[in-house]
Amino acid sequence: MRQEHLLLVDDEKGILTMIQKLLQKEGFQRIATAASAGEALRLMELHDFDLAVLDVMLPDMDGFELCREIRSRTNMPIIFVTARSGDLDKVMGLGFGGDDYVTKPFNPLELVARIQAHLRRERFYKNQPAVKSKAMNFGCFRIDKSTGQLFINGRETPCPAKEFELLTFLCEHPNQVFTALQLYDQVWGTAFTGDEKTVVIHISRLRKKLESNPSNPQIIINMRGIGYRFIPPEMGASV
Repeated sequence: MRQEHLLLVDDEKGILTMIQKLLQKEGFQRIATAASAGEALRLMELHDFDLAVLDVMLPDMDGFELCREIRSRTNMPIIFVTARSGDLDKVMGLGFGGDDYVTKPFNPLELVARIQAHLRRERFYKNQPAVKSKAMNFGCFRIDKSTGQLFINGRETPCPAKEFELLTFLCEHPNQVFTALQLYDQVWGTAFTGDEKTVVIHISRLRKKLESNPSNPQIIINMRGIGYRFIPPEMGASV
């Protein structure tokens, strides 16, 4: 039996039941469901969850706002499942702190595979021995793979899972150029079917954290027409 505790939020009872049954067949037994944002937030007061699946169109609060509220409390993976398939909606979902975006109608087995992939990556980072997961210090910011923490100017800064994985990969490959597709493959993996916009949005969110002037980045730069390059900041520099 899987020990992860999942939260499913959708006002369509049929969808909740279908996803819950599929997850139970995969060994997940700790599954909480909510038909509204308010109900989801009440559940979060009572339980610690490992992953959330959110609908965008909820009766009492926009799912994007719910995501932002959840993100202020935890860095667990958040997957949107929604009928709103436009690029703007995807940008908004990822911009509010979501890690993945699935549009309705969707293949239920694909959603389950994505859930398992996110949890697998979470377990990988949490289970890395501290001796093999040394912190990387770049002066103005420091990341600690063993604890999944980001410190900027000495202060811990919340960093969702995919942002942290993307930043870690870039820090481990300084001064190397990667296309958005290469970064997507490295961080999200082949289990996902998103696009390069996902990488662009996550890069933008990292720049807002790391750069003193995100509109003129000096740490994660864009090599026009080629890709992205991480330039280690000078020790002693501040954001």
